[in-house]
Amino acid sequence: RGSSQYSQGPMLPLTTQCFKLHGDFAWRSVCGRCFQLKAVPLQSLSELERVRLQEVAFIRLLQDYNLSCHITIPKDGQKRKKSLRKKLDYLGKEKKDKEYVPQAFGVPLQQVIANDRWLKLRQDGREDQRESTANLASFLLHLTGQRASHRHFYSSNSSLSSASETNNEPVSPVSPEAVARSRRRGGMSVDSITDLDDGQSRLLEALQLSLPAEPLDKKDKKRDKKLSLNPIYRQVPRVLELCCQHLEKYGLQTVGIFRVGSSKKRVRQLREEFDQGVEVILGPEHSVHDVAALLKEFLRDMPDPLLTRELYTAFINCPSLDISEQNSVLQLLICLLPACNSDTLQRLLHFLSTVANHAEDTVDSQGEQVPGNKMTALNLATIFGPNVLHKQKNSEKEFSVQRPARAEESAAVISVVQRMITSHESLFMIPAELQHEVLLSLLETDCDVVDYLLRRRKTSHSE
Repeated sequence: RGSSQYSQGPMLPLTTQCFKLHGDFAWRSVCGRCFQLKAVPLQSLSELERVRLQEVAFIRLLQDYNLSCHITIPKDGQKRKKSLRKKLDYLGKEKKDKEYVPQAFGVPLQQVIANDRWLKLRQDGREDQRESTANLASFLLHLTGQRASHRHFYSSNSSLSSASETNNEPVSPVSPEAVARSRRRGGMSVDSITDLDDGQSRLLEALQLSLPAEPLDKKDKKRDKKLSLNPIYRQVPRVLELCCQHLEKYGLQTVGIFRVGSSKKRVRQLREEFDQGVEVILGPEHSVHDVAALLKEFLRDMPDPLLTRELYTAFINCPSLDISEQNSVLQLLICLLPACNSDTLQRLLHFLSTVANHAEDTVDSQGEQVPGNKMTALNLATIFGPNVLHKQKNSEKEFSVQRPARAEESAAVISVVQRMITSHESLFMIPAELQHEVLLSLLETDCDVVDYLLRRRKTSHSE
C-alpha cells in the first residue's frame, strides 16, 4: 500500500506502528502486515487488554462526560488475601471434600466463580480416575487371560524346556499417570508477558483460555507481567447459567414468568443443592416459576450487586444525559466492571432480551396462536433492576420496604436496566477507537506484546 493513502501519526518504536485509514484505526505489525481495527466482543480481549481497557474507560468518563458524581474502578475482590489462582490451588490441595462447602448463594461473585471452578476440577479428576481405573482393570483382565492361555499351552506341551516359559513380549500396565499424560493437549499459548520476554513469542500462537487474575494495581506496574495475553476464562456462575438455560428451554411461553409465585420449599431445596456442590440438572420436572425465583434469589443475595455499589450513582445518572451519549457511557461503565461481573451481566442481559422477544403473542407456521409471556423489557427491568443495581448493604436490605429509594432513583434504575436489555449486543462490542487507545497504552511499555496481540487478532479474524 502506498504511504500517500495514510495519515502517518507520530513516529513510534520500530517494532510496531499505527496509522489511520480514512478515519478508521489501523496498525502495522513488525512483520509489515496491516490490520484494521474493528469492533470485537469484550470477551475476545485478553486479560491484559481488559485491565488496560478499565483504565482507558475510566479516563474517558472523566474527560468526556459529566456524570456529576465520583467514579472509581471497582476493586474486584482486592480485599481477599489470595488471588483466584492461589485460591484454586489452596482448595485443591489443602481442603478435603468433607471440610469444604462450595457455597453459591450469599457469597461474593468472585468466590462463586472460584467454587464453580473447583467443583469442575474435582469432577474432571473423578472422571479421569474412573477412566484410569477402567483401563487398569481392562489390562489386568487381559493379563489374566494371557496367563491362563500360557498355563494351558505349557500343560499340553510338557516337553518344552523351562527356558521357553519366559514371556518375550511383556505388557506394561496402563498407569493413571500415563492415561493423564495421554489426554493432555499438545498446544501451547502465551499466558503472560513473561513468556514473551523468554523469546518464545513466534512459537506460541495457539489461543488458550486462561484463569483470571486480580486486576492491575496502579502502584505496581510489574503486575502486568502476570496478566494473561489470551482471553480469560469465561466467568458466569453455574447456578445462573443453568437457570437461564432452563428458562430459555421451558419458560419463554410462560405467561407472567418472574411474577407468579413459586414453592418456597422447592426453591430452598434447589438452593441447598447448589450450596452443597451437588451436580444439579434442571429438567422439565422442575417448575419454571421455581427456577425463576431461584435466579432472582441468587442475584438479590449477592453481597455486592452485579453492577457494584461503587458505580451505582454513575449508572443512575445516565438517564440525565443526552440520548446520544447514554449508550456510550453505559458501555464505558460496563468496561469498568470486574471481568466476572461483566461476563455474568452479559449472560443475564442476553437471557432477559430473549424473554422480552417472546412477550407478545405470535402465530406459528400452522396458523395457531402462540401466547406471549407478557414480560416486556420494561417489566423485566422493573423486576431485576433493584436486584442488580442498588447501594444497600445486606444489613440494610431487610429495611428496604420501610426505607424505599427515592422515586427518581427507582425510575432511573429501571430506565438504565431497560436500556441495557434492549441494547446489550452493542454494549459489549468494543469499538475500534477504544481498542486503539488500549494498544497505544501497551505500546508505551511492551512493544512485543502489542505485536503478539495484533498477530493473534489477525489469526482469529482469518479463521
